[in-house]
Amino acid sequence: MPDAEQRPAPLIRPPRLLTDVDRAATRLELFFDLAYVLVIAELAARLAKDLTAEGVAAFAGLFTVAWWSWVTTTLYANRFDTNDVLYRLGKLAAAAAVLGMAASAPGATRGTAAAFTLSYLATRVVLFLLYARAYRHVRQARATIGIYLAGTGAGAVCWLASLAVPAPWKFTLWGCGILVEALAPPAATRFGGNVPLHLEHLPERFGLFVILVLGESVASVVLGVHDTHWETGPVLVAAVSFVAVAALWWNYFDLGGAAGKQHLVQTDADDKHDATDGYVYAHLPLTLGLAAGAVGVEQLILHPDGDVSTLGRWLLPVGAALFLLGTAAVIAGTARTWRAAWPWPLAAVPFVVAAGAPTAWPPAATAGLVAAALLAVVLAGIRAQHRGALRTTET
Repeated sequence: MPDAEQRPAPLIRPPRLLTDVDRAATRLELFFDLAYVLVIAELAARLAKDLTAEGVAAFAGLFTVAWWSWVTTTLYANRFDTNDVLYRLGKLAAAAAVLGMAASAPGATRGTAAAFTLSYLATRVVLFLLYARAYRHVRQARATIGIYLAGTGAGAVCWLASLAVPAPWKFTLWGCGILVEALAPPAATRFGGNVPLHLEHLPERFGLFVILVLGESVASVVLGVHDTHWETGPVLVAAVSFVAVAALWWNYFDLGGAAGKQHLVQTDADDKHDATDGYVYAHLPLTLGLAAGAVGVEQLILHPDGDVSTLGRWLLPVGAALFLLGTAAVIAGTARTWRAAWPWPLAAVPFVVAAGAPTAWPPAATAGLVAAALLAVVLAGIRAQHRGALRTTET
């Protein structure tokens, strides 16, 4: 007869609150994230083909939808991931729906809008069912779960209604659906009966999503060099662009993201929920900037002679500025004061944006100025870190 510790876990286990146990990202969560790699890649390819104001707006909106679907699933898993068969099936079904979002993303505002809507709606149905199951079993968290159920359900109704109306009302309903759902976390903070998030698991998961988006920039460097057949000009732009991407990584994982995690850990118990809300929402501009910057990197590499479009030239500087603003929001949101993000990294934002101003310069110069500005931010952050002005911990 095997000991109790050697017996396999039951296939079906009721959800329970897991915020007081040691845990890390699971293999299932990593597998789930792969679907979002495809969504971001498709959205980036879509933007590269439509470098217009309308194309940029559509990219930002669709990225926000994809990001929010990841966030809401992650917030559920942060509290209630029991990793039993029913949860696994739900998570895999959500991953399949995200693959549908990726496949329909190129035409999401045109011919495949219905497919994109149904795919996103499927993720809402799965999430609603998971929360309904948790509501049944986790009595001490029912106030919080009820708020998430209401937000998810109301958002799903908006998306369902959008199937019956044409653009632009369709997209208005999409936006309303996301907005209604986005009100749930702060409402749960205020009225949810003090149900915390896991403060070790949360930064790890968001760090993995940042890595996922940064991977698109690395892919842009590789594809740009490949598509230009290793010509000297593109290789030079690619090398400088990679320095900029590496600086973005350093700024987040050693400095800004680490400072955000440190603030989360040290925040007083009464303020932790507000701090986690700030941490979550600040990652939207941060990751959106990274995704837009990845398209900008590829555009600069593909047009080393300067025939890049105006929007194509601005994507990297503006994306880097959005990243820094998001990083500042991570720090300020967790510290609950904007003073925590001044002067690092807020003071650097104008200088990064200014890197795109000399439009008559070759793309290598634009990439070089952005890289130099981001390296300066790294050095300034390290200096602040060693002086104790920027308090960090390992991410």
